[in-house]
Amino acid sequence: MLKMEQYVNKNRREYLDSLFTFLRQESISAQNIGMEACSAMLVEMVENIGLNTRLIETDGHPVVYGEKIKDPKLFTLLIYGHYDVQPPDPIEEWNTPPFEPTIKDGKIFCRGAGDNKGQIMAQLLAIKSYQEVIGELPINIKVVIEGEEESGSPNLARFVEEHQKLLKADLVYTSDGPMHDSGAPFVLLGVRGMLFIELLAKGAEWDNHSGNKGNIAPNPAWKLIDLLQTMRDQNGNVLIEGFYDDLRKPTENELELISTLPFDPKSIAEKIGYKEFDMTKEAYYKKLTLEPTFNIAGFHSGYGGEGAKTIIPSIANVKIDFRLVVDQDPDDIYRKIEKHVKKYAPDVEVIRHGSMKASRTPADSKEVAIIKKAVEKSYHQKPILQPSLGGSLPDYVWTQLLGVPSVVVPYANFDEANHSPNENINVENFFDGIMCTCHVIHELGKAYA
Repeated sequence: MLKMEQYVNKNRREYLDSLFTFLRQESISAQNIGMEACSAMLVEMVENIGLNTRLIETDGHPVVYGEKIKDPKLFTLLIYGHYDVQPPDPIEEWNTPPFEPTIKDGKIFCRGAGDNKGQIMAQLLAIKSYQEVIGELPINIKVVIEGEEESGSPNLARFVEEHQKLLKADLVYTSDGPMHDSGAPFVLLGVRGMLFIELLAKGAEWDNHSGNKGNIAPNPAWKLIDLLQTMRDQNGNVLIEGFYDDLRKPTENELELISTLPFDPKSIAEKIGYKEFDMTKEAYYKKLTLEPTFNIAGFHSGYGGEGAKTIIPSIANVKIDFRLVVDQDPDDIYRKIEKHVKKYAPDVEVIRHGSMKASRTPADSKEVAIIKKAVEKSYHQKPILQPSLGGSLPDYVWTQLLGVPSVVVPYANFDEANHSPNENINVENFFDGIMCTCHVIHELGKAYA
């Protein structure tokens, strides 16, 4: 692979230019900003690397699909990514313009740099590089790049169900999320699922004076606070009846994997900005990969501006995301939440904003062993094998609907600040990602020749 590395190094400027062009094009799925232009741009980019490409419409934003089929009987790798990004807000906290890629201290700062434009572009450029250096791909490759991942991928499952024959593959490969906080490469065997809801409470028809109407007009904020205390105790245990019923017990293999993972609590404390962090390695990885969460993502009621405004607010809302683990069904959890709210606060409205199921691929599969070997050759160190990513991706559409194994190998640095101001990817992480994808293609070709 020395010639491949030399070729990539020779084309660093051209490859950065391609990435920067992609990053400059806004593509905020939640607000439908720039989506049509970005998908059209991406179709042209995928075509230019030598794949047969088309735009496939969904009920939301379209999917960019590309393929290079050498022989239908050969091993087929499906690469998944997304071209949509999070809103850049709060813009005032960015040190550089959020949609103008800027290199500073070895990092490319831009919305989408790490999540996911930088990582999917690394994969596309790897396909291009492999063909330029070797001449032809040793396996079949399919590429699915959706435009709604940052909005919960509401149409991806239906897309997969309707295009089973088109998407038929032997392995799905995704590069998303950050590498391990130690800087070591990851091979992730699954993801946690997610359910995002909103609780809306109403009081009077309008805001009232907190003195003149105090103790008279109801305050919906207290209604939500009282409700939340029936849903979770002070130790973090979820009190919703049946919430833990389908929790899959970790296997001995998964617990053994956790015992081998590196752990530096001081480094973790620094990188998450919480000096009081204090967990054992076992607790940290169990909570991060094998246990569900109940998180308040936002709570709003009344006046939040400067100075004082003495009111009793008329409306209060809280937004909550649950991270779910394998065998917890978001639909089932949502029904249990509705039942709980009806019991303790029947006049509070429950609004569902999105969900996706958890996913897991067995650690002892042949495909996982090949990916581990390819990643080790690329980074010159053994990758960290982890049962699950802490975050959520629509990985279940591959493992449960398409019925194939799926692995996630993140290329971005641990401090990529995805979803936050000053999102970034290290320049070298971007180029390492290109080489890693080349190694993956090469090792799969050798194993399934």
